[in-house]
Amino acid sequence: MTAAPPTPQRRRRRRRWSLQTRLIVTVVSIVSLILIAIGLATGAILRTMMDESLTAQVKATAATVHVGPVSTAEDVLAGSWQEPGTLLIIGGLSTTTGAYVNADREVVPLSDADVADILARVTHDGISTIPVPGTGDHRVLVESRPGFFAMVGLPTSELTKMVGQIITTVALLTVGGLLVLAAVIALVIRHSLRPLHAVADTATRVAALPMAEGSVSIAERVPADEADDRTEIGRVGAALNTLLDHVDTSLAARQRNEERMRAFVADASHELRTPLASIRGYSELSLRAMAHTDAATAADTTEQSLERIQAQSLRMSALVEDLLLLARLDEGTELVYSSVDLTRLTIDAVADARAAGPDHEWALDVGDEPVVVAGDSARLQQVVTNLLANARVHTPAGTHVSATVTLDAGQAVVRVHDDGPGIAPAIADSLFERFTRADASRARKTGGTGLGLSIAQAIVSGHHGAISVESTPGSTTFEVRLPARPPEPAPGAEAQ
Repeated sequence: MTAAPPTPQRRRRRRRWSLQTRLIVTVVSIVSLILIAIGLATGAILRTMMDESLTAQVKATAATVHVGPVSTAEDVLAGSWQEPGTLLIIGGLSTTTGAYVNADREVVPLSDADVADILARVTHDGISTIPVPGTGDHRVLVESRPGFFAMVGLPTSELTKMVGQIITTVALLTVGGLLVLAAVIALVIRHSLRPLHAVADTATRVAALPMAEGSVSIAERVPADEADDRTEIGRVGAALNTLLDHVDTSLAARQRNEERMRAFVADASHELRTPLASIRGYSELSLRAMAHTDAATAADTTEQSLERIQAQSLRMSALVEDLLLLARLDEGTELVYSSVDLTRLTIDAVADARAAGPDHEWALDVGDEPVVVAGDSARLQQVVTNLLANARVHTPAGTHVSATVTLDAGQAVVRVHDDGPGIAPAIADSLFERFTRADASRARKTGGTGLGLSIAQAIVSGHHGAISVESTPGSTTFEVRLPARPPEPAPGAEAQ
């Protein structure tokens, strides 16, 4: 027959003690056991020592008692000064007498029956403890000689009384000490666990915050005086504060990402809506022309509409391709790595930019040795082309634009500098975000879609590099840093 599983009520009853209570009970119980053991050991040692002292006292008393051949116990005790309770029994060939000293130091003779009863309790010579009727237990010393014996005894009541007093004193001190200990431990543990209560209260308040959606800021923290990392529990509070800082930062980042996503969807919708509206408008124009005009006019109108539809379709396709490229770069599935000569790549990009922007002044500064990186040649070409195009589109004619390629502490560095008007401070912090435009217009020539720098950043990040910008009026520099690799040796170099 198996035992029934514990009910929830029984489990709750088992877990109802708090940590503070368990600590107090545990410490007090252990200290109680230690004190009780010390008390028992002390009592046993003291009793042994007092037993030995009483035995020695009995022997000393026996040495002071001088018994003659015809002396009686009463005569011997009357002629000596003995402690109250001293017992003496003398036996000879003909008579046996006994007497003891009472509390008033008077010698009281024992009856023959009492003497016989006492002697009946003695089983051997030497030291023993026997009960004496009317006076309690005595520690006695029996010495026998041919035709004569003597018994000297002292009461054990003083020994018992003293041991009892010692045990009582130890017990009272133990109980009092335990009560004081329990009070002190309760105060110490309560003070020590106060940071833990602060941690629990803070965690409870944080758990009650609505963090599922919307802007959330966690202002709750464990007080600084309860988060001292020099103590074990204080480190828990400090760790919780660090965790809350990370969570608060993550929630803020999540909110920014949500806002960016909403802005991204809105901008993407706007960018796609414009060409779609154009396509729809020109389609309706062509249909109306075919229905209400002559064939020649309708053909001319349809041809123009188709040209505009094609242009808008190309614009929309380019936008979709850019969005698809960003998505693939975010997934890390777009890059195809090989050995890329950044020097040659930048030279080609500047040559293309010079042809596209003849009204700008272009300059190139590269070293004699190639700067080689491991990466996707087409995508890195796109990064440099985007940076040069950005300088060409957003600066006036006559602006000086330069591109340099260098090596710096094991990194390949590409810089694109122009002396144009600089970047507006309003967009400086969000320059690499998607659909960020230096020009608020939606014209493709000036405003663009705002994805070029986002794509450049995604490509550079995919190559484990970094892209940054420094801009003041009259000086703007974009810098791309990528991990460099040694150039491959020329064919036949090893043989030489």
